[in-house]
Amino acid sequence: MQHGRKVIGGVLALAITGGVAVFAASSADAKPSVEDAKAKVNKLYHEAEVASERYDASRIRLQKLKAELQNLQADQARQDQQLSGVRDQLRAAMLRRFEGSSLSAVSQVMVSDDPATFLESLSTMTAYDGIQASLLSSYDAQVKELSLRKTAVTKRLTAVAALEEEQKKDKVEYADKLSQAQHVLSSLQVSARAAVVSRDDERVDISSADVPPASGAAAVAIQAGMTQLGKPYAYGAAGPDAYDCSGFTMWSYAHAGIALPHSSSAQYYSGPHVAVSDLEPGDLVFYYSPISHVGIYIGNGLIINSENPSTGVRIQGLYSMPYVGAVRPS
Repeated sequence: MQHGRKVIGGVLALAITGGVAVFAASSADAKPSVEDAKAKVNKLYHEAEVASERYDASRIRLQKLKAELQNLQADQARQDQQLSGVRDQLRAAMLRRFEGSSLSAVSQVMVSDDPATFLESLSTMTAYDGIQASLLSSYDAQVKELSLRKTAVTKRLTAVAALEEEQKKDKVEYADKLSQAQHVLSSLQVSARAAVVSRDDERVDISSADVPPASGAAAVAIQAGMTQLGKPYAYGAAGPDAYDCSGFTMWSYAHAGIALPHSSSAQYYSGPHVAVSDLEPGDLVFYYSPISHVGIYIGNGLIINSENPSTGVRIQGLYSMPYVGAVRPS
């Protein structure tokens, strides 16, 4: 009987254990709640936007680096021409110095195109004292100047290559985060997916009468931005069919004659900073640390911005994201 009880107890224990395992597996396979899915998707969207804005900022730096590189290369070419001119003068001086004599001693110097080799060979010749000292000094200086320019060009080329590699990584990260967000959304039932992307709990209904008056460039920018409500969010886009956050503010202010950089972090330095208590319609407002999102304040505690791929351009509350600061474009 005792043995039978042990068998029954073992079977019950196995059944309970198996039940827990089945329950755990079932819980692991369970679809996330709307709240969990929304939090997950929002996090992935934000991480994608960080990569996107980082790419935009590096694109600005890359444009500057390439412009510097182009100028340096042109300067190097000019310096190379100057060096060639001085070298030709030295060769001519040597020919005059050895006119009527055997030129076997200078034959290698005469055909050398390498600046360092030319100068080294020239300096060891018995004819050194016979060459004009000023020409030698000038040639030496030109060689050094060319070397400095070549070093500067090499540094810029290295920096450009490194920045382009960073951009590739940012594009991959952006696509990966969006893919993960889409995977979360696709795992939901249709009704749950709609609840996640609709943002009905955050929706703001507003008419033009509710927006306080603005003036000057701010008024023009707000008016332009309001015409884009509902336009989709797209990576690296600056209108008129789609926008990322900094692309939207850049497009809106371009209509007011103010050029903003296509980067939220760069736009943070596009004008004087203003305290939240001094906000006026038209001020740029920034979010997250490091800064990775920007919108336009329109008054009454509201902003207009291109939020993310689920919502696009819309109006929402000033504090709907982690607020960092504001700038008045100028």
